[in-house]
Amino acid sequence: METRLTPEFAASADGRAAEAILRACVHCGFCTATCPTYQLLGDELDGPRGRIYQIKQVLEGATPTRSTQLHLDRCLTCRSCETTCPSGVRYGALVDIGRRVVEARVPRPLGERARRWLLREGLSSRLFAPALRVGRALRALAPASLHDKLAPPRDAGAWPQRSHARRVLMLAGCVQPAMAPNINAATARVLDALGVQVLQPPGAGCCGAIRQHLSDHDGARADMRRNIDAWWPSIAAGEVDAIVVNASGCGVQVKDYGRELADDPAYAERAARVAALARDPIELIDAQQLAAVVRRLPVREVAWHAPCTLQHGQRLGGRVEALLRAIGAQVSIPEESHLCCGSAGTYSVLQQALSKQLRERKLHHLAAGSPQRVLSANVGCIQHLQGGTPMPVQHWLEYVDEALRS
Repeated sequence: METRLTPEFAASADGRAAEAILRACVHCGFCTATCPTYQLLGDELDGPRGRIYQIKQVLEGATPTRSTQLHLDRCLTCRSCETTCPSGVRYGALVDIGRRVVEARVPRPLGERARRWLLREGLSSRLFAPALRVGRALRALAPASLHDKLAPPRDAGAWPQRSHARRVLMLAGCVQPAMAPNINAATARVLDALGVQVLQPPGAGCCGAIRQHLSDHDGARADMRRNIDAWWPSIAAGEVDAIVVNASGCGVQVKDYGRELADDPAYAERAARVAALARDPIELIDAQQLAAVVRRLPVREVAWHAPCTLQHGQRLGGRVEALLRAIGAQVSIPEESHLCCGSAGTYSVLQQALSKQLRERKLHHLAAGSPQRVLSANVGCIQHLQGGTPMPVQHWLEYVDEALRS
């Protein structure tokens, strides 16, 4: 695609990065077939090709409007279009740039600004856990739109105490320890059963994705630097083999630290090292080794929901399903498995109508296989889907943990 960026953007790092991405796009339109919002709305401006064109116009001098902002807001950043694109367009990076540029030029209404600020600051801070406890206690009084966000947590169980020669760091996350503490504990127990010790040094917190997708780039980079500082002593001492990130949305973000901090002379080298060490649990667990220690499956018929951040962001589609089958599970894969469930971080709060439509569509397909449970790999997807069905929805490592302890 030919571009004519204004001098302001042509001279900036964001502008140069956007121009390289735009020039790779040939406007073939293949991406529209796999875009969730285009499937629902049928509007070219609510598909990747249309959003790319809007971002290009702004970088070439057009004045963005509230309409431009709305079409970019409606994007789930699921990156299904990246998997489909024959030209390798890095749409996720482009839409982040486009949102930042539009955010700086189009003022939001006061109520919208306040809502986004509360999400950005509340979810990524230490205040989230006590606020969630209060919310759960007052769940009956909360708006119906928040009921499925305030479900009681599962019991975390005991953290393994054995030491192993092989060690990994694990990102605890910001929302997950309070909302679903069993996921981290189950991950540690499964890895412990396979001879891997999990370490969680103090100081690490939100991966930065929440701020990143709410157009707070500086805040996101501060989150990244804080995590790097917390992990670096163990990495520098050669004490760990990897950084395991069991929420696939966070995994995408941590694996991108090298690119995000490439222009930071104090952190570029360390950020690249952290990104290279980041692993989803499926990259660390050997299916044959796991099958040898599994005792009995809690249930056999399960449906698999592949989070967008696992299959499109990290390109690890097919891996978890294969492992589950290796330990004896009967795994059903729903139709439209490439489409987003509608969770997408804060999207389920900011774009509730679209989010619920996508959830209903996803749950309909998941139920078609008559599973006893739904398994996934991202806390946001798990909580979002569970809010729409009485069928149990859990992290696949919670399921494996049960199989090990049966």
